[in-house]
Amino acid sequence: MQDLNKYSVLIAPGVGGSGAEHWQTFWEDAFPQFQRVQQADWDKPVYSEWAARLSDAVSKSTKPVVLVGHSLGTSLTMRWSLDNPALAKKVAGAFLVAPTDRDRFANVPDSPVQGFGNMLLKPLPFPTAVVASRDDDRVSFERAKVFADAWGASFTDAGSHGHLGSAAQLGLWPFGLVSFGQFIGSLPA
Repeated sequence: MQDLNKYSVLIAPGVGGSGAEHWQTFWEDAFPQFQRVQQADWDKPVYSEWAARLSDAVSKSTKPVVLVGHSLGTSLTMRWSLDNPALAKKVAGAFLVAPTDRDRFANVPDSPVQGFGNMLLKPLPFPTAVVASRDDDRVSFERAKVFADAWGASFTDAGSHGHLGSAAQLGLWPFGLVSFGQFIGSLPA
């Protein structure tokens, strides 16, 4: 069993920054050691800017990092980890919830999301867990499983809760906390 206090837990929200009703915000409030990777513009994400903020947060960490991404935060984690192999070595693991299928949205005209590109179907350089809902409108359950397999990740079925964001009204999301605890417990000592 791993001690959560040995890690820096960095929260990587998606578009909009995970507001007051989002489980990521509840987790930050419940666990003071969880820190959000702040972005300059939550509503017009630009990959190079978001990646620079994530690099800065990982660089400043004095402990091994665990990333907790939701939606576009999972795409950020995926691409960043492959673009920044030296910094990715500081990451002990990634807990990725509701990965948005960038292949469906990468070429949408007038999209505020810029530079994230398509999904990369390559193993991630650290232990990873993917949690997906059966009725997510941004990724099919089957496609989320494809991502988990390609990334070398474990896969958890979160039931039917849409995009697992604020609209699902998950609060502290006990199921997610248990899954996260199991993931932390599975990390190498």
